[in-house]
Amino acid sequence: MQTKPFRIGTRGSPLALAQAEETRERLMKAHGLPSDAFEIVVISTKGDRVTDRPLAEIGGKGLFTEEIEAQLSDGRIDIAVHSSKDMPTVLPAGLYLSAFLPREDVRDAFIGRDAGAITDLPQGATVGTSSLRRQALVRRLRPDLNVVSFRGNVQTRMRKLQEGEVDGTLLAMAGLKRLGLQDKATDVMATDAFLPALGQGAICIESRADDAVTDTMLAPIDDEATRTALTCERAFLAALDGSCRTPIAGLATIGTSGLSFSGMILSPDGKTTFEISRTGRPDNAAELGTKAGAAIRAEAGPDFFESWT
Repeated sequence: MQTKPFRIGTRGSPLALAQAEETRERLMKAHGLPSDAFEIVVISTKGDRVTDRPLAEIGGKGLFTEEIEAQLSDGRIDIAVHSSKDMPTVLPAGLYLSAFLPREDVRDAFIGRDAGAITDLPQGATVGTSSLRRQALVRRLRPDLNVVSFRGNVQTRMRKLQEGEVDGTLLAMAGLKRLGLQDKATDVMATDAFLPALGQGAICIESRADDAVTDTMLAPIDDEATRTALTCERAFLAALDGSCRTPIAGLATIGTSGLSFSGMILSPDGKTTFEISRTGRPDNAAELGTKAGAAIRAEAGPDFFESWT
């Protein structure tokens, strides 16, 4: 029987803390435990500390996970709670993704200062986002717009928007909902026109591969449908060797006809895109994602990647 609190590691942003709180509440309910049976441990990451440069310039994926994973590996925390879209496809030795919470809204939300939608923005208006995927998709939709890098947590970006630094920005609808800010969205982007990031809307939990006690603790809160979708999406990302320098989008869903996946790669200017759709069995999620990634990589050819990475 565990006598000390079960330690949940997380970043310190309001959204990260909301995700850690959701994890704690689900564990409390699953095991009939009080809140003081769990301790939320806030860990600063390089991605949080360095906010004046684009992510791709300071290391790309892993910037929001490395320090947390170090404390997980050495036992200072028992689990780490992450946004799935922040997770590299290759994890440190001895760690693995042990649970996924039920997925929230996967869509992107547009927040305009004066315009209600991207289509309503005047020519030459400025849209700010730190995501290369969002930047490329905005340029694809509206090549006349000025798209700039725009970093910070949700609250910081909304403040900068209101102060007039940009005319509009894009955030994950899931994050807005988890913060109770969904009414701030002036438009919600349909996934067929604005494909989300791989893993968007899903909270994942990382733990030590040899920790059977933690595996037992997490088993009741692991959502099978989310795990299956993320297995497919992460396999697609891995096949493309995706990083923060790569505008990649994709979404896997499970329906009556099985597992459906749509994926896309774009040039940063949004002018060149390659898209793919595949269907298959949910129990074949990893293979479906891998084959889709290999197919779209072959179609694009090496010159496509070498021209802008």
